[in-house]
Amino acid sequence: MTLTQRIAAIVRKLLALLHPCAYGELSAKGSQEWIASALAKEIALLAPRLDADGVAARFMAALPEVKRLVATDVQAAYEGDPAATSPMEVVMAYPGLYAVTVHRLAHELYRLGVPIIPRIMSELAHSRTGIDIHPGATIGERFFIDHGTGVVIGETTVIGRNVKLYQGVTLGAKSFDKDPVTGALVKGVKRHPNVEDNVVIYAGATILGGDTVIGHDSEIGGSVWLIESVPPNSRVYNKPPAPVIKSIS
Repeated sequence: MTLTQRIAAIVRKLLALLHPCAYGELSAKGSQEWIASALAKEIALLAPRLDADGVAARFMAALPEVKRLVATDVQAAYEGDPAATSPMEVVMAYPGLYAVTVHRLAHELYRLGVPIIPRIMSELAHSRTGIDIHPGATIGERFFIDHGTGVVIGETTVIGRNVKLYQGVTLGAKSFDKDPVTGALVKGVKRHPNVEDNVVIYAGATILGGDTVIGHDSEIGGSVWLIESVPPNSRVYNKPPAPVIKSIS
């Protein structure tokens, strides 16, 4: 098996652990032992200077909080979409929930300093759903991506609680600073926006920049382009052109 195939197997086991009714009943104890062992082996291979067993143990200890957060995401999707008939439908059939669940798992490994594996996990979700969330992005509880295809969330994005995105939304970087001597891109700086609590961002909106903040309880309309901050309780939208109606007779 390739590295990507091995990580995909770990992700499947993790999803079964979080959603046993949807992904198959497993022995919780046996599954956790398998995940911890498999993950430690991959960490040791890719990052021999890390305490692979210790990192894997810390990751496993974080899973109850991940499961709690994912449960809030499921509830947000069920409550936020009139087409959802049950929370189980959300778990089984909503690509946004799948992508966010994998992100929450990958984010824990990212926080623990594990290289490569979190990015492979995010790309597995990306290839399946068309939703691209960097594992470094910080996302609060009750996060819902409706429809989802084409959503991009950059590494240093910070999202509050109870935020809803529609398809085609980009939370990206406005520009990339370069080292004046070498010309190389400067890494490790804040490049992506912050989105505060209770924000809705509609389809096709693009929000860029590390100093851009979308204030709480705001609505960002479809196809809006933003490179500056928005105060709380704002509604931002493009002025629609007047429709042209002609007879086809």
